Amino acid sequence: MDVEESCTIEQMSLTSWPGQIYGDPNISCTDIHNIFSYGFELSWYGIYCGSCGYYNCYIDDDNQPYCVRRGNTFVIFLLKQAVTAAYYTGLLGLIAYCIGSSGNVDNLVGLLIGLLFDWHVAISVLGAPFVIAFLIYKWRRRHLSMYNDVEEFLQSQNNLMPIRYSFSEIKKMTKGFRERLGEGGFGTVFKGTLRSGRLVAVKMLSQSKANGQDFINEVATIGRIHHVNIVQLIGFCVHGSKRALIYEFMPNGSLNKHIFSSEANILNYEKTYDIALGVARGIEYLHQGCDMQILHFDIKPHNILLDENLKPKVSDFGLAKLYPVEDSIVPLTRARGTFGYMAPEMLYKNIGGVSYKADVYSFGMLLMEMVSRRKNLHASTEHLSQIYFPTWIYDQFHDGKNIEIEDATEDERKLCKKMMIVALWCIQLKPSDRPSMMKVIKMLEGDVECLQVPLKPLQPSPKREIKGGRDNSNQASSSI
Repeated sequence: MDVEESCTIEQMSLTSWPGQIYGDPNISCTDIHNIFSYGFELSWYGIYCGSCGYYNCYIDDDNQPYCVRRGNTFVIFLLKQAVTAAYYTGLLGLIAYCIGSSGNVDNLVGLLIGLLFDWHVAISVLGAPFVIAFLIYKWRRRHLSMYNDVEEFLQSQNNLMPIRYSFSEIKKMTKGFRERLGEGGFGTVFKGTLRSGRLVAVKMLSQSKANGQDFINEVATIGRIHHVNIVQLIGFCVHGSKRALIYEFMPNGSLNKHIFSSEANILNYEKTYDIALGVARGIEYLHQGCDMQILHFDIKPHNILLDENLKPKVSDFGLAKLYPVEDSIVPLTRARGTFGYMAPEMLYKNIGGVSYKADVYSFGMLLMEMVSRRKNLHASTEHLSQIYFPTWIYDQFHDGKNIEIEDATEDERKLCKKMMIVALWCIQLKPSDRPSMMKVIKMLEGDVECLQVPLKPLQPSPKREIKGGRDNSNQASSSI
C-alpha cells in the first residue's frame, strides 16, 4: 500500500508475536528471515485522540486510545521492556494480580504509566513508600558498616587502657551536657565529673567526624600510651551514631587563648620556654617513644592544652597516623593539617616525602608564634617586611640587629633568641634540612651562643596595598 510523502510514521507496534504465528515460542533467526522475505501485513486504525490534548495518544490491543504526557516516550519504552521481561520470567501474572490488570503488556504499561504520571497517586502509591524504604535501607547499611568497623577495632585492641562508658553514664557525668567548654569542627566539648569526683572533658564528635575513622584514630593513638606531655584519654563511648571521648580536664584551656590574647598574659617568657620544651618532649615521644611512630599532623596552639600548673599536653589526634618506626617516608593520599602550620611537602610533592619532619615544621611555626605572641602571617601590620614574621626575624639576625623585647630580662631575651633560632631551623623548606625532635630538644636545652642561624625560611607572597605607593619596609622597627 502506498503512503503519501507528506505522511510520517510516529510509532510502530507489533500486534502479534512470531511465536504465535508458528505456534512455537522458540522461533529461529531463519523463521524471522522468512517472515520478512515473504512479506507481512501492515494495518492501522483511525482513532480519535482529541481528548488527550497536551498528552500523546496511544492505542491498546482493543483499539482504544490512552493518553500519556509528552516527553516521556523513553519512560514508556523502559516500562514496556520491563513488563515484557516480566512476561517471559513469569512475574507478569503476579504483577497483574497485585494491581488488577489482565496481564496484557500494553494494558499493563498503560496502567503503570497512568499511575506514574498522575502525581498524587504516584507519590502516595508508588513513589514515597519505595523512596523512603530505599533511603532507610541505604542509611542502615552505611551505619551498620560503620558500627561494625568501630566494634571490630575495639575488640581487636587488647592493650587499650581507656574505659568504655555507656551513653547514659556520659549524660550523668556531664549533667545532661550542661556546661560547654568549647566547640569546633570536631564537635563540642563538655565539662564532666566522674563518680570518683575527678573532673573530665567530654568531647562529643560531630556527625561529620563521627564516621568512625577519626574516632579510631584518637583511640588507637593515645589509648595505649601515657606521657606527661600527652593528654590522657580516660574513656570513650560508642552508642549508635554517637561518639564520645573522655579526657583529663585541663583547667587552663588551650595555648591559643593565652598567646594571642589582648588581656593580661599569665605566661612570661620563662614559662613560655618551659611550655615549648614540654611540647617538644611530647612530640619526640610520639615519634620515638612507642612501638609505632605516631605522626600527629596537626600541631598548633589550639591543640596544646595547659593543666593547672601550666604544663603543656599535646591533644587532638583525629588526624594522627601510626607507622612502623623504620619507615622514613609515609604514604598519604591527601594533605593533612591546618594551613599556616602545615608542612610544604604536604602540598608540593617535589620538595620531599612526608615523614615525621612534617610535625617538626608545625612545631617550628608554633614556637615562632609563642615567642612573638602573634600570628606568623600578619597581613594587618603596617610594615610589609613584617607580614611574614619568620622572614622578618631572619632578616634581623642576618643584619646583626638585636631584637628588642619589651619588659624582658636579659635571661629572657636569650631564651627568646634561642627559641627563634630553633624555630627557623624547624621551618626549613626541605624536610632533610630540619632537625629531628630529639635534636630540637638538645638545641632548646643548650646554650644560645652555640646555635647558628639557618637558611632563610620559605616566604609567602601575600597581596596587600603598600601605603603611599611605596614599600615602608626600611622603616621597620626591630622590636616585638
